[in-house]
Order: sequence, then structure tokens, then C-alpha cells
Amino acid sequence: MSMVNNHINYVEFKAPDLEKIKQFYHQAFGWKFTDYGETYVAFSDSGLEGGFDKSDEKIVNGALVVLYHDQLEKIKEKVVKAGAKISMDIFSFPGGRRFHFLDPAGNELAIWSDK
Repeated sequence: MSMVNNHINYVEFKAPDLEKIKQFYHQAFGWKFTDYGETYVAFSDSGLEGGFDKSDEKIVNGALVVLYHDQLEKIKEKVVKAGAKISMDIFSFPGGRRFHFLDPAGNELAIWSDK
């Protein structure tokens, strides 16, 4: 599957216990998992790729919608100009870089790039 700029590409959830969450989603839906250290696990075979980020914080809305864009700095400028507030500046992770932003309603989303 090719990645397309500005399309939802990934969804990320929070979970306090990654082993327990993997067991649940595998048993209930047959999802497959790839571990990335002790604090992150990606899932596949779910219709949309995503992952679980280990978090001990109270989960209010644990889903993070992640869009893709091949020019991260350029799209960051564009979303800020459109009215977004940056909640987490550009950072690197295994496989790429991303940043988080709050839309005008306060919803947090992220944009990532493999470039």
C-alpha cells in the first residue's frame, strides 16, 4: 500500500499493560503484533495499521489518529497557519519522525513521515 499525503495512515492507542492488550486483540480479532521495545507495540491485520503506546496516565480518549505527509516541516507550517497548536514538536522514532497538534476543537492528531 502506498502512502498518500494528508490521508489517515495509522491510529495509536494508549494502554497500561501491553501484554494484556495484545492478548485481548489477538484473541478477540486475530490481530498480529510487532514489539518495539518495552513501551510500544504495533498491530496489523486490523484493517488499518496502528499501535499501542504504554502509558500509566488515566486514559480519557486513548486514540491518536496519525496522518502521513512526506514533507513534515512543510505540513507543520501549514497546519499551524490554519490554526493548529503544536502539542509535541517534531521528534524521531523507529521508522521516521512525527509531530502532534491540537485542532481548533482541541482534538490531538499527529502527522508522521518516513522521509
